[in-house]
Amino acid sequence: MSTHSRRPGNPPPSVVRRRQAVTRPQPLDEEEYIEQAHLYELLRLRTAEQMPIQELLEQLRHEVLATTKLPMAMEYLLTEVKHSGLLAPAMQRMGHYFTDFQTYLIRQSEEDTGRFLMGTALQIMEAEVKFRIQGATPAGMFLFQFEVLCRNRLSYDKGLTAISNDPIFDDDWSKWILGMRAQIGLVELSDLLFLVSDEYKRRLLEAGESIENKGPFLFGEKEGRIAFANRRKDPLFLFGALQRHLGYPKVPRIIKTDPNVDLVPQLARRLERLEARIGLMEEERRAGLDITKFYEQNKHRLKLPE
Repeated sequence: MSTHSRRPGNPPPSVVRRRQAVTRPQPLDEEEYIEQAHLYELLRLRTAEQMPIQELLEQLRHEVLATTKLPMAMEYLLTEVKHSGLLAPAMQRMGHYFTDFQTYLIRQSEEDTGRFLMGTALQIMEAEVKFRIQGATPAGMFLFQFEVLCRNRLSYDKGLTAISNDPIFDDDWSKWILGMRAQIGLVELSDLLFLVSDEYKRRLLEAGESIENKGPFLFGEKEGRIAFANRRKDPLFLFGALQRHLGYPKVPRIIKTDPNVDLVPQLARRLERLEARIGLMEEERRAGLDITKFYEQNKHRLKLPE
């Protein structure tokens, strides 16, 4: 009998590993990603017009391709929105269709703090799905998603956990991403990337050192050289260099609207109201104010601004 005991009823570790392998999400077909990008774009544009998300889902479910699974997913989202007013719980239950990172972005946009807006989340999700359509690599997808966390000041712990479950990553990638949670803030990002790159492996071999217990070597030589050149610098410089030299996609940045655009019309309406009030005060001062014109039946005779 084995000396290793386990609690009654718990499956052996081999069974647990098999179950995890079965439940790991798989990449979707290209047409699913194309329709997702279309949906996120429409939602982003129409939510900017202050349209309720419930009405949008009602309308847009007829605009997406019926041969995909997206209409069924939208039906489920619509049911959850009617019940709780939130999208994230339904997306989490559909982990086979929506990635954990997409669910995390929507959940953060639905927080009461209001720091991360729904429009920002939809714009990021649209860009991410388009990157998948173009043939995303694990290295490019990780750098894109991690830059999203950096630029929008999202939680590294929860964000990296969501990233590690993306179907584009294999077990080596997922294990390394989860290990980053304890290293971010203590070790620079450029050093973390360099130590798992083929450039670091090449230098070890040239120096005659063993690569045993090193790695896993997930990034290429170019990524390693760029990471080494950006040590002790702002991580945003590293992202910019990788995007220039390797063509990685840029994270969408929301353009802030100018608050002074509507300032002139607002001032004009206020001046009209002030002129009307001053006119009333002058009439009252001259004892010539006729209050009968403010009666209900004489309302149509008034020439006051709306």
